Amino acid sequence: MSSSTSTSTLPSGLAVLTTFPDVLFIPEIIFGGLVWILVASSKVLVPMLQGWVMFVSVFCFVMSISLLCLYFCGAHGGGGSCWVTLDAICHSTAALFYLSAAVLEAYTTYSLGFSFSILLAQEYRENIAAVVFAFVATLLYVIHKVFSLLRWKSS
Repeated sequence: MSSSTSTSTLPSGLAVLTTFPDVLFIPEIIFGGLVWILVASSKVLVPMLQGWVMFVSVFCFVMSISLLCLYFCGAHGGGGSCWVTLDAICHSTAALFYLSAAVLEAYTTYSLGFSFSILLAQEYRENIAAVVFAFVATLLYVIHKVFSLLRWKSS
């Protein structure tokens, strides 16, 4: 393991973009934003299910941007144990939320497939893309969670 992955403190400044798992912030934000855009632009057939997906994508997007900005600014002051714990809790929560959102979006898309018509073709493709991007975001958050928990355990 390289020295950038074995550290038990949080990076600050541009080091955030060179350390693992913190470099995962960028793809998490990109794929989370894509889920947000696709769910927001599709026709809402099941408001409760897609409302949860929308909440999760917006919540995790804002959380990731906020943590990334705080790490860039060095607001954590070198990454005390409370910041490492906060990082682990945030990514564990995001991974759990995104897993539930991805499964619910997949269920909604699967249900939409039964009532597929030519009028719903665009919404169906948007929901399929949202499902794929939600599972990719879930995978990214799970990887980040695992390495954040390892960092927390070693701090």
